[in-house]
Amino acid sequence: MSTADDRTSEPPDLVLTGGRFALPEGVTDDGWVAVTGERITASGSGPAPAARERVDVGGSLVVPGFVDTHCHGGGGASFSTTDPADAARAVAAHLRHGTTTMLASLVSQPVPTLTSQISALTELVTDGLLAGVHLEGPFLAETRCGAHDPAVLREPDDDSVSALLDAGPVRMVTLAPELPGGIDAVRRIADRGVLAALGHTDARSERLREAVDAGATVATHLFNAMRPLHHREPGAVGALLDDDRVTVELICDLVHVHPDVVRLATRHAGPGRTTLITDAMSATSAPDGEYTLGALDVEVRDGVARIPGSGALAGSTLTMDSAFRNVVTTVGMSVADAVHATATRPARLLGLDREVGSLAAGLRADLVVLDDTLRTQRVMHVGQWVTRE
Repeated sequence: MSTADDRTSEPPDLVLTGGRFALPEGVTDDGWVAVTGERITASGSGPAPAARERVDVGGSLVVPGFVDTHCHGGGGASFSTTDPADAARAVAAHLRHGTTTMLASLVSQPVPTLTSQISALTELVTDGLLAGVHLEGPFLAETRCGAHDPAVLREPDDDSVSALLDAGPVRMVTLAPELPGGIDAVRRIADRGVLAALGHTDARSERLREAVDAGATVATHLFNAMRPLHHREPGAVGALLDDDRVTVELICDLVHVHPDVVRLATRHAGPGRTTLITDAMSATSAPDGEYTLGALDVEVRDGVARIPGSGALAGSTLTMDSAFRNVVTTVGMSVADAVHATATRPARLLGLDREVGSLAAGLRADLVVLDDTLRTQRVMHVGQWVTRE
């Protein structure tokens, strides 16, 4: 059993019991979690302690709240906005599916537009609805731009990088290191304590290694929008997947990356370097139809978002509970490793592992109750139950 401390002998407000619990020490069939206020006060296996309220989860699986480091929107709303209410709607859509901590990802736009959007999102970061902002661009390779508007892409000059980092709570920046000034930009971003991520890049493996040496630590949606693996030129995929200093993002919607390739990547990177992301756009938890991603039109059919004409994938309509389910039931990852990829590792990447990411005593009471098909039944966020629609 793990306990926070012995400051009080008062019983906890709530104890969850009667199911499988993905505890820090492993998945157990007779686990329990105790909650008082906003915090987990204890967790363990075996007989549960007395509490003011006892909730039997009826054999369900209880996992930590999901942590998504790459998400553009949901519920019909986008983070690429200057209206905090729109952004809050996107947060709420993902919260209902178990994402209790997230970065707001912004697509490439002119620098003044991005600084305005960052400023608007600062309010949500201050209120605790967001953990920060992720800039996916505008320092991307035009040849690998994917669903980013090539007209707004630019080189990472000192003034642009400084303007964006100074605009608000930026926690991660994705860039293509082969651009003029790319390696210097990686170094400057890392020196500011911001995660430097490599993606939307056509760089060869040597350039990628140089960028990692300069401080880059994340591979943005590995395989997608980057130079592929070739047996005579490892490209971005080979260089980043094989570097122990790099955490790899994977979109496990079974569309962006084939399950066999997800399996190969996760086996090589291991739980210490694997994070699952949604890369979700505004159509997530919303009907098929016409949407926008930044300045580009997007068509969503059967839950798959594409740019009309080019057919390029434009983010996903994935939620983290679906990513968890896919990686366990289709890819074959263990529940414990899936918890690590959807909560523990991304929390550590953001430097938030003393606050979220596991069902450990002292951490925030964020958890998800999943049924026997790994679909979300209930979500607890900061000690309060969230009702799903």
